[in-house]
Amino acid sequence: MSSIPTLGELLQEITRKYKRKEAILFEGTAISYQELDEQSNKVANALSSLGIREGDRVAIMLPNIPEFVYTFFGVQKLGAIAVPFNTMYKGREITHILNDSGARVIVTLTNFANLINEIRFDTPALEYVILTGQRTLVFGEPGSTVFVQAVFDRGQWESTDAIFNTMGDVLVKTLKDLGVEEAWYKHQGSLRARGKKIGTILLSTMENLYILNSVIFLNPLSTDEFFKVIWVPPEVKDKVLEPMTSIKDETGKLITEEEFKTAFLPHFQDRFGIQVVTGELKRDELFAYEKNRAVAYRK
Repeated sequence: MSSIPTLGELLQEITRKYKRKEAILFEGTAISYQELDEQSNKVANALSSLGIREGDRVAIMLPNIPEFVYTFFGVQKLGAIAVPFNTMYKGREITHILNDSGARVIVTLTNFANLINEIRFDTPALEYVILTGQRTLVFGEPGSTVFVQAVFDRGQWESTDAIFNTMGDVLVKTLKDLGVEEAWYKHQGSLRARGKKIGTILLSTMENLYILNSVIFLNPLSTDEFFKVIWVPPEVKDKVLEPMTSIKDETGKLITEEEFKTAFLPHFQDRFGIQVVTGELKRDELFAYEKNRAVAYRK
C-alpha cells in the first residue's frame, strides 16, 4: 500500500502541474505555485539549518499574510509540526501555548519582537525567534522613549505618503522646539538628526483604519541585551544597528514625556486640523489601541 503524501509533497506535486497558476492572491498581488513552493523551501532550509527536525514544534504567530503560508508549508516539508495561533494573544496566552507545545522556534512579525522578548525567559524550550513581515524593529523603553499612537479613518487620506509626511513634519517641528535644530524627516518612516536615527514612524491598517505609531528617543538606548535573546535576520539587524541618537544626546537636556507632549500637541493639532481633548476612546480607537498595546505589554 502506498503511503499517504504529506502536505509538503502535495504542494510539490501541484506545483509541477500548475507552477505558473495563481496560488495566493494577497492585496491585489498574485503569487504562483512556483513562488509558493520556492519560498516554503527557503523556510524549510532555514529551519533545518537551526537544527529543527521531524516532529519538532514550530510556533507560528502570523496574520493572514503570504509569510504564514510559506512558513506553514516549510514546516510540513521538514516533517515538523506547525503550531499556529492568534496574533491577538497576549503574554500569558503565548507563554502557555509555547510551553504546552514545547515549541523550539517561533516565527512571528517583527512588530511582535518586544512582546516575545518579554516572555523569553518564561519559555525554556524556545530556542529561536524568527522575525518576518515588516522589516523594521522599533525599540521602546520607559523613560527613554515616548510613544505616540493616532488612529484615522482611511478615507481621510489620499495616500500613505500623505499621512507619513504630515506626521513627519509634526515631529520635526516638535524636535526643533525641544532644541534638536538639525532634525529632519526621511521618506516613509525615519526621523534623523545629524545623520542618526532619532525616531521612527510606522503605519499599519486595520479594517477601515490607519494606525499611526511614532516612537521618539528621549534618552540613549542600548540594544545589547535584546540581541542576546532574540535572533533577527541579518538584513534586519543591520538596519536596526544603524547609528542612533536621542534628544538628550543632541541637546544635553533630559526631556520628560510631559514636556514632549506640550511641544507636540500644538503642531499635531495644526497640521492635522483637529482639536485634541481628553476623553474616552471610541470603539474602533479602543480596538486598535488594545491590539497594538498587546505588542509591548503583558497582562
